[in-house]
Amino acid sequence: MGTIKLQNIRTFSFHGCLIEESKIGSNYSVDLEIKTDLRKSCLSDELKDTVDYVLLNRITVEEMAIRSNLLEHVGHRIIVRVFAEIPSVSRILLRVSKLNPPIGGDVEAVTIELEEYRN
Repeated sequence: MGTIKLQNIRTFSFHGCLIEESKIGSNYSVDLEIKTDLRKSCLSDELKDTVDYVLLNRITVEEMAIRSNLLEHVGHRIIVRVFAEIPSVSRILLRVSKLNPPIGGDVEAVTIELEEYRN
């Protein structure tokens, strides 16, 4: 098995329970880590034999563009799509962070972390 990581995928999105958040938006950061078998691509040097991280990034950005009240919800959607579109992925570790959240304090980020295994 091997690991592919996309770190600090940055988006400007409109997630949150407050009405203001749906109008003004916020900066977000997503870290996506997947487990897959990389043995074939290690030998072949062919993109078709691995998980294309361009696709992983596209899935993440597209799902982050769809408004959710909760980070957990958008994170779950990303996981569902990765498993649906990339059959070779066996495990996903995902972190979604809202940067400078409006929570009445000096907080750099609020982060949720989800880990799922293919059934």
